[in-house]
Amino acid sequence: MRDDWIKIELEEVCDKAEKVKRKKMPLSNSLIYLDISGVDNKINQIVDHKNYTWEDAPSRAQQIVKYGDVLFSTVRTYLRNIALVSRKKYENQICSSGFAVIRGKKSILTSKFVFYFSIYDGFLQPLNQLQTGSSYPAVRNIDVFKQNILLPPLPEQRAIVAKIDQLFSDMDNGIANLKAAKAKLEIYRQAVLKKAFEGELTKLWREKQTSLPTSDELLEQIKDQRLKYYQKQLQKWEQAVVEWKKNGEDGKKPNKPQKGKQISRTSVEKIIELQHIPDTWRFIHPEEIASFDKYSIGIGPFGSNLKVMDYKSSGIPIIFVKNITRNDFSLEQKFVTEKKYTGLIAHSVQPLDILITKMGNPPGDCAIYPANAQIGVITSDCLKFRVFEKYGERRFFKYCIESVFIKKQLGLITQGVAQKKISAERFKTLWFPFCSLKEQTQTVQEIETRLSVCDKLSESIDQSLKKSEALRQSILKKAFEGKLLNKAELQACRQEPDWEPAQKLLASIQKKETKKPSRKRKS
Repeated sequence: MRDDWIKIELEEVCDKAEKVKRKKMPLSNSLIYLDISGVDNKINQIVDHKNYTWEDAPSRAQQIVKYGDVLFSTVRTYLRNIALVSRKKYENQICSSGFAVIRGKKSILTSKFVFYFSIYDGFLQPLNQLQTGSSYPAVRNIDVFKQNILLPPLPEQRAIVAKIDQLFSDMDNGIANLKAAKAKLEIYRQAVLKKAFEGELTKLWREKQTSLPTSDELLEQIKDQRLKYYQKQLQKWEQAVVEWKKNGEDGKKPNKPQKGKQISRTSVEKIIELQHIPDTWRFIHPEEIASFDKYSIGIGPFGSNLKVMDYKSSGIPIIFVKNITRNDFSLEQKFVTEKKYTGLIAHSVQPLDILITKMGNPPGDCAIYPANAQIGVITSDCLKFRVFEKYGERRFFKYCIESVFIKKQLGLITQGVAQKKISAERFKTLWFPFCSLKEQTQTVQEIETRLSVCDKLSESIDQSLKKSEALRQSILKKAFEGKLLNKAELQACRQEPDWEPAQKLLASIQKKETKKPSRKRKS
């Protein structure tokens, strides 16, 4: 750190955001409401807001916003839902209590300098470690404001911001080109998937087959096998009850296995306008092709069932949303003990399970848990789908989930206000196209033949985007270590009329504040 900079807690150089006095607000008065869902965490900008009257405003509408504030989401800080209030229309409007409102003292801290600091890994990583809670991990406002900031003189803050703006602008042009290329690849990808799940990619192959079973025949076979599986489980239970009685009914009576409930087949037309499929195909619900295991479709544990304090450095691996979205199950691994795992069996994951994110717009990022992976546990933001392998090719259903056909359905069943998500029960209402296992396998082969080059290009673009984010963080690191400006730029800062060492500036401000007259109470 340079001699003319100071290290200080953020709260020392910030003004506190005012809370709105809701009881005094006329119910018919209108307001603009900013919440976490209105922040685009890819570009760190406010892209949407909601209009309410105080009568129908959500209970979290509590804080008054000023132009130049930084809105920092205290929920899931690793998602980087952070934005600068850069539009005058939001002056004196209202934001969610889910934000820490960072408002730098104008005489010592520029708004954009603190905004860039708030998206810097050196600021975020300590906060990520302080999060508590499983289903709703968050930090407290005080945690945010207790973080240290390295503070340079005001002219240097302005010069640093200008240089970051310039460097980021150049990077953004390159990133925009990469994203445009990736968007074109995605259009092609979705065109391939659409044809695949309309049966078009296997049309010629299907015409050459002579003994393909129909989907109806397959489903009857599955029903028959489910019944046989249930009867075996019932026999085991009856034997266990006999043994339990022999032992004087000591301990808990064995639980009787449940017979699979009849699946309700809601009218297809009521769910979505479905695409055309071949006559030998049909639409099915996930439960109809799910494994016979008791917990073949399920979500992660809620609330106190899995806390951050349960995380260990070894044991049974925990699978997070980031593992699914990046298809990397070795990423920042956390574990639970064997003992803890025994209470989380319902949320366990086996190799080759399809794992799906519950949140998003729409949700539905998915990956197949590797064949050589250890049994694990999913967190609350994840969902698992274990396919009955004798009649289901996992990759067939994974690609289907990635298609617009399923994405549209997911959009219809996603619910929630602050965080939209799907439940296991709503997931079971989805419609999947279904055909013989042989044709599923052929469909996957046709898809992968066409997408192999496309996916490699997309992966290359993703790597370039990751490198650009690493470069962005490298620029911020240099900026907040005082190494971004060259000697000539620093000399120019020192010629500014308001330049003085940050220590001196802060001391003068603190002196002024201590001299402020205290308010006298009315007698």
